[in-house]
Amino acid sequence: MLSNIELMQNVKSLKEISVEDQRVLIRVDFNVPMDAHHNITDDNRIKEALHTINYCIDNNAKSIILVTHLGRPKGDNKAEFSLKYIVKRVSRLLGKDVEFVEDFISQKEQINSANGGKVFLLENIRFFEGETKNDETLSKELASLCDIFVNDAFGTSHRAHSSTVGITQFVKTKVAGFLLKREIDAFSKALFKPVKPICLVVGGAKVSSKITLLNNILPKVDKIIIGGAMSNTFLKAVGYDMQDSLIEDEYVVEAQTILENAKQAKVNVYLPVDVVITDDIEHPIDVKIVPSQDVLQGFKAVDIGPATVKLFEEAIGMSNTIVWNGPMGIFEIDKFSKGTFRIAHAIADTYAYSIVGGGDTANAADKAGEKENISFISTGGGASLELLEGKVLPGFENLEKLD
Repeated sequence: MLSNIELMQNVKSLKEISVEDQRVLIRVDFNVPMDAHHNITDDNRIKEALHTINYCIDNNAKSIILVTHLGRPKGDNKAEFSLKYIVKRVSRLLGKDVEFVEDFISQKEQINSANGGKVFLLENIRFFEGETKNDETLSKELASLCDIFVNDAFGTSHRAHSSTVGITQFVKTKVAGFLLKREIDAFSKALFKPVKPICLVVGGAKVSSKITLLNNILPKVDKIIIGGAMSNTFLKAVGYDMQDSLIEDEYVVEAQTILENAKQAKVNVYLPVDVVITDDIEHPIDVKIVPSQDVLQGFKAVDIGPATVKLFEEAIGMSNTIVWNGPMGIFEIDKFSKGTFRIAHAIADTYAYSIVGGGDTANAADKAGEKENISFISTGGGASLELLEGKVLPGFENLEKLD
């Protein structure tokens, strides 16, 4: 029986079809961060899609229609989420004029009559309320623009939206782009056929968001490192008083169960042995390093301590496959970033195959200056988490499969 990873690996890719003289609609993920003046601060997501777009241009597609969302406009046409601010960057990176389409429904005739590899960028698809509802009418409108649908937006493939799932009901040829294939192949290498021992490094704020991941991955890994605020709940589960630290009391019993299941499965679990604590996160007056069991009254844990870093580094250094999802502390604040950055350095310094989940973890690896030294950095936060949880992502389900 095929695993979920294998099922998703089995989707047909762009290389297995002909795009010549065909209208190709590509669902990309251009949800890039911008400053208050609408300047793009990180264009990596656009760069990741260039291979797929250029392939269609180079192989004589009649037209290429790019569809993406930006932010969370929740069905409203909000100026700050307009894609008009990114069309110039897309054109420059592509080395080709890209035409911005404000209303693709009223401009459908113009789009469908284009040829010569013309590239269009449609306005934010989430300006349509029906997008996040997987609305059939919107799905049909999108499908009417193309002969071929290409999903290359891994970051939104865990959502059953019109532009990722609904459209596939009305387009005969639907395949994966090169980024989508790279993502699933990377996770397959880490989880389906890993070189052991395999280590999961998990952090972030909440245990609740990682429960499914931890339960699913226990049979697959040899060791689990737990840091970040979620480790506070596990430390409480072993009897420590974490004082004012962020704790999910309703998940303490669940944490105890995970620790017991890990023990029975002979999976080593590493928890912080010391922590950085402070009296106030935003305006810290007092910052100390204390053993995990000795958090002071009125203080909260905000990072892993130096002894924990050494413990975690040793476990990481003896691993051949490493999956990292979630920071070790509040790394956005300089005083509380050392633990996260040291773990990033430790992972980068190994000869292991390392994969980093998207979102905050990718940002942490980048801020630590180790982005280029990680084997693979996923472009999707929520999507990578659900993949690690063992789910089949909706964006893969309706794509054509290899024979």
